[in-house]
Amino acid sequence: MDQQWQEWAAKQGATLDECGVLRVVDEAGQRAAIASGQGFAPLTEWALIRLQGEDSLPFLQGQLSSDLGEVSPTHSQYSTYSTAKGRMQANFLIWQYQGAYYLMLSQDLAVALHKRLSMFILRSKVKAELVTAEWTLTGLLGGKAESCASKYFAAVPAALHQVEAGDEGILLRLPSGALLWAKLGSDKAVADELVTGVSLIGSEPWRLLDIRAGIPWLGRETSEAFVAQMANMELIGAVSFKKGCYPGQEIVARTQYLGKLKRRLYRVSVSGAVAGGDELISPAMGDQAIGMVVNVAQTDNNCWEALAVVQSNCWESGVFVKAKPELALQQLNLPYPLESESALQ
Repeated sequence: MDQQWQEWAAKQGATLDECGVLRVVDEAGQRAAIASGQGFAPLTEWALIRLQGEDSLPFLQGQLSSDLGEVSPTHSQYSTYSTAKGRMQANFLIWQYQGAYYLMLSQDLAVALHKRLSMFILRSKVKAELVTAEWTLTGLLGGKAESCASKYFAAVPAALHQVEAGDEGILLRLPSGALLWAKLGSDKAVADELVTGVSLIGSEPWRLLDIRAGIPWLGRETSEAFVAQMANMELIGAVSFKKGCYPGQEIVARTQYLGKLKRRLYRVSVSGAVAGGDELISPAMGDQAIGMVVNVAQTDNNCWEALAVVQSNCWESGVFVKAKPELALQQLNLPYPLESESALQ
């Protein structure tokens, strides 16, 4: 977000830190917006990598876990990038616009992932660029927010992962709401219109929507901590078991077809502050770590909701935060079954 956008945020009673976290003073208003399903959020914690060139599709197909052949100008997709040992370094939302592929990921992983992907381009006709500064991302929650953006598009996407393209960007349907992606400067008019009739939501309250949708996002603290299935990636359409090879593919396939998966991503609540990367323990396993917190959002003064990877057989004996053993995790419902082969494709 450029200086103009920082000034705009300040006028709305918001602050933006160096990590891109947007904080809005009106906590009660944000909670009311989440509860009523009406609000909007400048998504300042995210970065964008653009890949373009005639070899972009085969290059990405050989690097990422999803089937990039299913990404089109009208359909987006979740995906992951892993090490040779099958550990996810990052996960993405991917869409296609004007012949190029755009990868949205956590800001604190973008530089390293851009560098790593660029290492493997070699003689392929592909150009990879960090283009975060050229575009803005805005989360739209509810009909009022979407109507402010709809005038720039022929239609508002209704189906999950449906993309509607316009001259200045795209409107995209996600489990948490709609995503407006626009050229820097072109969405300021939309933002000004939004604040006159829709509540402004900060980074953490918007993160809560992804948590409740069961959509995890890796950051620096959780990079290389999980195999894709531990984070339910195959359940949200981020892994294809029918495509060719990619880094870590053998481990991912073996995890899928040999034996029962021991760890899964769960939605939980906890009565105390926790953070992504916090290790988890259980009396059944002594001091051995049996999982890790992935994403967290505070819901009120004494409650946090989170997504956490947990060893499934430890719930009966209890799951606790290793650094704060007085904090117990309580399991909450996810919007999809854990044993399903595809929940949010």
